[in-house]
Amino acid sequence: MGLSSLATAALIGWEWLQRETDIFATFDVSHYTPKDKPDMVRVIDEKTRAEGWVPLFDDDGMALYPELMIELDAIKQERIGGLMLVRDWGGRLPWPTWPKPDMPDFTHLSRKVKEVVRRANLHDELSFTSFRHGGLTETGDAELTDREILAQSRHTTVKVLPKYVKRTTKQITTGTKKRRAVRTKGGQLSE
Repeated sequence: MGLSSLATAALIGWEWLQRETDIFATFDVSHYTPKDKPDMVRVIDEKTRAEGWVPLFDDDGMALYPELMIELDAIKQERIGGLMLVRDWGGRLPWPTWPKPDMPDFTHLSRKVKEVVRRANLHDELSFTSFRHGGLTETGDAELTDREILAQSRHTTVKVLPKYVKRTTKQITTGTKKRRAVRTKGGQLSE
């Protein structure tokens, strides 16, 4: 549909577990690979006021987010400042509007996302928020510890994790295999 900025934003939501406010109203070109930290991206969580630096490469120099980095590198080549993600047409305005200072309105964005969801024949209940929540559920499927999930999501307490990290059959299957491995250690059959 010619809305590559929404595809990039979905990846940011999934990979960096960011909310739409953080992606569309806060994420600045200067946050991605700044001169003083060229292998990092600065992520800001407006809701919790948490801020952190996410490494873009592992210790061996392998890109941690190769698909996303290709897209962000291309955007950064074309832009010298301002919000990283803007509309893909016309004057390339920001996705949100600001009817009141410090209160971005995402009505237009939400309508465009719903249009994309319907055209792609995806579940109608999906919204932009679904990408962040899906990324958080993936952290559970990947067997991240609570501490690792907190570090990636910038949540401050494990109490909120069940709201975001949904139970999946993969988690149940993995847990069952781990339990059986302990029970049958040494070749003993389970009793």
